[in-house]
Amino acid sequence: MKQADFAGLRVAALESRRADDMQRLIERQGGQAFVSPSMREVPIEPNREAIDFAYRVITGEINVVILMTGVGFRYLLRAIERHVDRQRFLDALSDVTTICRGPKPVAAMREVGIQPTHRVGEPNTWRELLQLIDQQVPVANSTVGLQEYGVTNSSLVAGLEARGATVANVKVYGWEFPVDTGPLEQNVRAIAEGQRDVLLLTSAHQVVNMLRMAQQMNLVRSLRDGLSRTVVASIGPTTSQMLEECELSVDLEPSHPKMGHLVMESSAAATRLVKQKRSSPDSQRITMVDTPDVPHPGQDHPSINSLFMRACRCEPTERTPIWMMRQAGRYMSEYREVRAKQSFLELCKNPKLCSEVMCTAVERLGVDAAIIFSDLLPILEPLGFDLEFVKGDGPVIHNPVRSTEDVLRVRPLDDPDRLEFVYETVRQTRADMNDDIPVIGFSGSPFTLASYAIEGGGSRQYTHTKRMMFADLDAWNRLMEILSDAIVVYLNRQIDAGAQCVQLFDSWVGCLSPSHYRQFVLPWMQRILSGITPGVPVINFGTGNPELLPLMRLDRRTVVGIDWRIDLPEGWRRAGHDGAVQGNLEPAVLLTDPDTIHQAADELLQSVDQRPGHIFNLGHGILKETPVDNAIALVQAVKELSVRSGER
Repeated sequence: MKQADFAGLRVAALESRRADDMQRLIERQGGQAFVSPSMREVPIEPNREAIDFAYRVITGEINVVILMTGVGFRYLLRAIERHVDRQRFLDALSDVTTICRGPKPVAAMREVGIQPTHRVGEPNTWRELLQLIDQQVPVANSTVGLQEYGVTNSSLVAGLEARGATVANVKVYGWEFPVDTGPLEQNVRAIAEGQRDVLLLTSAHQVVNMLRMAQQMNLVRSLRDGLSRTVVASIGPTTSQMLEECELSVDLEPSHPKMGHLVMESSAAATRLVKQKRSSPDSQRITMVDTPDVPHPGQDHPSINSLFMRACRCEPTERTPIWMMRQAGRYMSEYREVRAKQSFLELCKNPKLCSEVMCTAVERLGVDAAIIFSDLLPILEPLGFDLEFVKGDGPVIHNPVRSTEDVLRVRPLDDPDRLEFVYETVRQTRADMNDDIPVIGFSGSPFTLASYAIEGGGSRQYTHTKRMMFADLDAWNRLMEILSDAIVVYLNRQIDAGAQCVQLFDSWVGCLSPSHYRQFVLPWMQRILSGITPGVPVINFGTGNPELLPLMRLDRRTVVGIDWRIDLPEGWRRAGHDGAVQGNLEPAVLLTDPDTIHQAADELLQSVDQRPGHIFNLGHGILKETPVDNAIALVQAVKELSVRSGER
């Protein structure tokens, strides 16, 4: 009988609120317990979103309210009490349909005299919540208020949207490190050194904070190596999803998402799983993306240890690196002089001029990275598209694809040498640029390229694109496959030519909901990331919809670009603190004056509190009306304000 227990194995757990219970359960099952609280709930204060949420409930704009946690409901009341009549809010809440995810929000509601309309059944996951809605609460054409906790549950939001609801999220608390981080540090170090056999996780955010702590301790690589030899047990689907998104294996998930089930079922299987996991370590070990298997010219370049590249790897830097999208463009007189002598497409196909334009911009601005001067769309020409840049109208595709028959004529990138002028631009820029400045290659993302190819140019509604996406999935998938495979070849050729980093621009993807992004775009993005040369950072920049951010951290080397439509700390939280981010100053700030720019830069830098992994950039490209001196003032402000403590 004693065979089915931990049998003296060293069991780490990151539980916080029920740490004592977890300790007893592990020891009762014969394990050596190492329980370290990993997080604490911190209310968001002040919380304007919560106040707005309360008013929307009072005015009847929100028809259904979902409460995910009891502590979240209490924090919600606390956040609004000085601004909204509490009883009026509670009365309004009593008049709408309320759904509680389990017993704790039910108890919290009853504390203030409210009986919920519905309670989600065991095991209280988002799946049971959606099942209840399907059976009892039609939400089509309704606005559903969702009190969130920890990391946004993108699956739940997507499920509600797929049922026709408009989701009004409200966050009332976040997760920070515990006051005493010593035990957590000890567990992280012990896992990294191979001194733990099993790791039990009871929430998704424990994964995030574990990686954050490893980052602070400069142990991310060692931790991941240690976890490759440690049995990782997840309490349920949400935690497992977070582990998978962080590229960590899940070895066990119990039959019910309860702490007791987690410990009991882990103890029964632990000895066998530890033996299996350690008997073939090579098959279990995660390949580190920052130790590339395939050499490339940029790998040994001196700029690999620049501020920008270290920030991409989430390593500590002496100050925050800065570069700007469209840093070589129409706002600069030097660019306008070059551009006046040829068409835009002719300029893009002249590597020496492209290098000259970018080197001039980098030298004048003083930025920390150079992106090659090119455009998103030339990649479409060798695929069979007739591309023209029309003065006043921008890019025009004269033979757009609107049907299966049209898509069948789109050619794969069988002759990548037709884009040799882009690779030569990389080589020329790398040769002309100072050695301490990394060069960034880029491509459009498949959704944005597909939209251009289908719409024939710019669009606001993306009518033709969405029609194909929804009504002709075979044609959509064929087009996305051709584009995705072409992008992989295109970016790898740029890397071979000397790019230290590449960026994917998804300028139009904000027109999609998270559910549609997950269904129609994410598989192709994952295909691209898996094909790009290992070890090369990839900046994934999409605009227009911050709800997509949790889906954009495609692998560990991904740097998530964040536009100006969300506060940077919240955007980083959604994208995941275990990776780097880029952004996200509103570009229009550069139309003001140096004092305003200095203040805005200071506020943005302070908001992320010198967390390693921040690359300062605008939330989109420099506007053509921007005075050059203002762009220079921003670079100088960031360099001055972001110097780390002790480095001044």
